[in-house]
Amino acid sequence: MTTYKKTSALPFPINKVLNSVVAALCALSAPVAFAQQDTSDELERIEVTAQKRVQSINDVPASISAFEGSRLDELGLNELDMISDLTPGLVIQEQSPNNPGFVIRGITSDSGSAQASPRVSVYYNGVDVSRSRGSYFELFDIERVEVVKGPQATLFGTAASVGAISVITRKPEPGFSAELSAGAGNESQKRLGGFINGGSELVSGRLAFSYRERDGFIENIAPGQDDMNGIDRQALRGSLRFQPSDAVTADLIYSYEKNEDTGTSFKNGIFAPTGGDTSPYSFVEMTGSPYSASVLGREKLGLDRTVDDINLTVDWTISPRLSFTSVSGYRSFDSLEVFDADGTQAWFLEFGEDAEGDQFSQEFRFNYAGDNLLMLWGINYFTEDGSQRVPFSTEESIFLNCAGALPSGLPCINADGSVNQLTPVLTGGALQEIPYAGEFTNFGDNESWSAFVDFTYQLNDKTEVAAGIRYVSEDRESGFAATMPNSQLLPLLGLPTQTLLPTVSTDGEVFTASNSSDAWLPRFNILYKLNDNNNWFATISKGRRSEVVDVSSTLDADGEAAGDFGLIPAEVIWNYETGLKGNLTENRVRYSASVFYQDYSDFQVTLQDDSGNFYTANAGSATNFGVETEINANLGAGIELFGHLAYLDAKIDDDSTNGSLAGNRFRLQPEWTSSLGVIYEAALSSQYALRGSVVGTYRSEVFFEPENAPVAGLDISQDSVSLVNASLGLYNDSADWSLALKATNLFDKEYLVDAGNTGGSFGNPTFISGPPRLFYLEFTKKFGM
Repeated sequence: MTTYKKTSALPFPINKVLNSVVAALCALSAPVAFAQQDTSDELERIEVTAQKRVQSINDVPASISAFEGSRLDELGLNELDMISDLTPGLVIQEQSPNNPGFVIRGITSDSGSAQASPRVSVYYNGVDVSRSRGSYFELFDIERVEVVKGPQATLFGTAASVGAISVITRKPEPGFSAELSAGAGNESQKRLGGFINGGSELVSGRLAFSYRERDGFIENIAPGQDDMNGIDRQALRGSLRFQPSDAVTADLIYSYEKNEDTGTSFKNGIFAPTGGDTSPYSFVEMTGSPYSASVLGREKLGLDRTVDDINLTVDWTISPRLSFTSVSGYRSFDSLEVFDADGTQAWFLEFGEDAEGDQFSQEFRFNYAGDNLLMLWGINYFTEDGSQRVPFSTEESIFLNCAGALPSGLPCINADGSVNQLTPVLTGGALQEIPYAGEFTNFGDNESWSAFVDFTYQLNDKTEVAAGIRYVSEDRESGFAATMPNSQLLPLLGLPTQTLLPTVSTDGEVFTASNSSDAWLPRFNILYKLNDNNNWFATISKGRRSEVVDVSSTLDADGEAAGDFGLIPAEVIWNYETGLKGNLTENRVRYSASVFYQDYSDFQVTLQDDSGNFYTANAGSATNFGVETEINANLGAGIELFGHLAYLDAKIDDDSTNGSLAGNRFRLQPEWTSSLGVIYEAALSSQYALRGSVVGTYRSEVFFEPENAPVAGLDISQDSVSLVNASLGLYNDSADWSLALKATNLFDKEYLVDAGNTGGSFGNPTFISGPPRLFYLEFTKKFGM
């Protein structure tokens, strides 16, 4: 069996992280770590809005991690997936902005199908943007990121069946301020970002922007193609705040994002590029299709994605006890990604994905604050429509030979790297090639409305109890269409006439099916104050991932195309959790620790059929047990320590009724995750200071497919990985400028971010490399601050 794994000899994850951090500290900043400087002993207090009101993070009876925007800037965290390195229970996998995977407590939400619902709510300024192809965005000019774990349907809606990620951007302020950052690094990195802010107490505005460009770090030797995994991302956000009185605040925010990345390196694990090998970390020869522009929609491999988002939030303080909030949001995305699913020089599995969607939501809610009673209630309306069109291009003899359907005795690719194109031989020279093109599309049109109410009652000075419930009513309509011609080559060989991909062509006709459902989703919490600084909490909550109206195509009794309809039942989760959180030693140490157990029924898994089409299946029951801990500590002398340790045992129940996946671990679910970081500062003079950080992260083995099994003899998993990120900068606070060097994957570790993929469905598993060491030098200048 061939395997691509990186292993470590140390037995316990914290030791691995600690050793990496110590090594980096010694290499980069040993003198700085022990420099003396007078600093405040207290940690910065963190306030969050996870319960739709401003609270200290310690007073929220749930497991929640939060990051202030200043901390994100310090650590160079400008991508969503980097947040997961520091958050227990969270893994974010980014193959590309078009294909992110969000994993909370081992449960993955990454389906691009318009027919399926997300499991993890991604909120952007209070608006649900969870549809996977539209959920990725750049992190810049951020006020705060909150990650809430466990079902949050009462507060965040049905998409938060396992948790929610809420990103809040910085709002306009009265007066002038501005910031400009420019940077450059290896792999031809270019960075530019900043903001300009101005206005009065009545009206203020803010314009923020981000631009990042980087060459691909996997060389592609195919003529006319770019190196793989390169990025080209631009983002712009305009914010307007209107405050006609102390009682009313209106925030209007428009965001635009454009991604033109060079595409994901799907490295074939069986066939090597010309003159190369099958290592995921070496060069590729991904040629794509010679008909890519006309069939797939784009001449080169890569991504062209545009996202537009506008939201309006109005807060009205009706009285000292009662407030009203309206949140309106519209988001659209249009994303075309062309990819070489076989990852070779063969014109074999060349696909595109043309995904587009529109979402609109409107929420009205009231907050009441009495002497002993806090109450939240409101209504929400949400509608979305989207489609995912998948065009396909191949050459018939190459496809049939590489798929093992021809008794030619010739390999797909020869040892010298040449591809066996057999059409001239099989047709006696009558044809040199037989291009094949087809496509299939899934559609989703979903509408829901819900009503919710949530109470928190102060029983006494130490104890508060909370209960909430959301009623949701959904109407879901799914559609499917395929244009898949019959093979021209198969009849010439005396074989039955059929399509190359096992998809029944509908000749453009769209088959549809619909379903209506409703549900009640409660939560119950208790918070007990052990003393002024430490709390104990317990919670029971219910989550639900909506039914999937599964529509595809089949042949009826007369051999004609017909709709193939199925209803995958709603996935239901009950979460039971208890924990401690608080501050120690006069707020120099902040900690949280929780234990949870989750019980799933009708657990939904995403599988891929023989056509490369993703679909949802019912894997039966599943259970999930875990422990999560976090700590921040001010050690004095300008040193702050932070980290986490989390354990997770999550799997599909080993029961014969759960089918072939019984006993398997969830996809992308590590058993252990941990991190350990240091932020440090040393004064060099009255004007200059040296500041830096070192962060080590650890993740134990993960499986990339729910089958937990090799494909074509290749291991589809990644062993444990330890990575280190670091920064070191010179700061002049009086002149408001800084010059900082920031690095990720400091020790240049090789690791995988995914394996199997679409190629695995055709017996050609592919492997995606994680980024190598990347570093950049960035200059930042502030104005009027």
